[in-house]
Amino acid sequence: MNARAVNASEERWGPYPLVVAGAATAMVFAVLLDMPEWGGFALGAVMTLGALARLAGGGRLAVRRKATDALTLAVLGIALMAGGLILEFPALMPMR
Repeated sequence: MNARAVNASEERWGPYPLVVAGAATAMVFAVLLDMPEWGGFALGAVMTLGALARLAGGGRLAVRRKATDALTLAVLGIALMAGGLILEFPALMPMR
């Protein structure tokens, strides 16, 4: 592997710009449009997509493994999506 190929792989940011842009969009939903349920759901969806992109593509992060990043993003994303859906549709909560 030549030096140019190593530099090209170090310059990829992977899913992080996607997650940052999605977080900004989710904040617009939550704060400006006064829709916190859908803002949380949107952030969760973007984090889950970021997990898939991290697992598939890589990125600059060299401290943790891809699987660790993907699992963390996926778990948090799914939890946010579930929370957003439960807040929007309280009938989804199991009754005791």
